[in-house]
Amino acid sequence: MASIGGINPSSIRIPTMPDLKKDAGVDDASNPSAPQADAKPVEGVAVTISGAGLQAARNDANKDIDDSNLSDSVKQLLKMIRELKKQLEDKMAELAAAMADTSMTPEARQARVAGLQSDVTSLQAALATTQAQLAKAMKDEPPEAQMEAMSLMAK
Repeated sequence: MASIGGINPSSIRIPTMPDLKKDAGVDDASNPSAPQADAKPVEGVAVTISGAGLQAARNDANKDIDDSNLSDSVKQLLKMIRELKKQLEDKMAELAAAMADTSMTPEARQARVAGLQSDVTSLQAALATTQAQLAKAMKDEPPEAQMEAMSLMAK
């Protein structure tokens, strides 16, 4: 019986291209995994994003916050909330992958899961604290600003 599982980002594998340059002058018949001259290369995609590209993407992600009419302290809190939500999402995916990883011994998996659960708890506490700070900062703001901050936080 076959089982059907959900798609987990950690279970997706993208094949990589073999490095043909390093084996170009070597004809090793004893190594069956060595690329052959008539072998088709493995299809795949390699993406490299520069530090400047990552920074630009990060800035674009918060462009709506920067363009809002909110105070600078509220904008910073909203950015922190988004970053904490992203980190929490990533850590939850990592936790799910660790729980499903059968390559580790049960003891190692349990230790890994316990560490990740601790990280998740810390991120959740930081998120709750930041949200409380935002609520405190927004207490004296007009209703329109409060609605705008809540809609930005929900994204």
